[in-house]
Amino acid sequence: MDLKQYVTIVEDWPKPGIRFKDITTLMDNGEAYKYATDKIVEYAKEKEIDIVVGPEARGFIIGCPVAYSLGLGFAPVRKEGKLPRETIKVSYGLEYGKDVLTIHKDAIKPGQRVLITDDLLATGGTIDATIKLVEELGGVVAGIAFLIELSYLEGRKNLDGYDILTLMEY
Repeated sequence: MDLKQYVTIVEDWPKPGIRFKDITTLMDNGEAYKYATDKIVEYAKEKEIDIVVGPEARGFIIGCPVAYSLGLGFAPVRKEGKLPRETIKVSYGLEYGKDVLTIHKDAIKPGQRVLITDDLLATGGTIDATIKLVEELGGVVAGIAFLIELSYLEGRKNLDGYDILTLMEY
């Protein structure tokens, strides 16, 4: 299935010059969303995953149906102040400043094989921060799965050494 036909390109959003890749038109098509999810599930099975992790919010949209299909748990990575129990955190750089991501301190057990999911690989900053959280808890990042990779931003270089699946490339 050509998943690109289900992604809507929105010109000049959220600012001029950006060609935003809108996955909501993929998600609202049951057949396309199931196909994309199934492809990531196949990948996860090969990696012998124990738990799925995803950063808010679109990492939840991708990771939760994958975890459900595999009969595994899902651990959310959220912005600081959004998780109710004890967390660990990592600060990471953004285009214009810094942000902080957190995960519950007990979300990953040492040695667990983790699949990290998100909708889009751009520069890799959010996923690099997510990797740091997983590894600080003793998890093993067995794979990282995205619907879309913006290869011209070279985010894959920031994730060197990790196994990456992308279903579409721009």
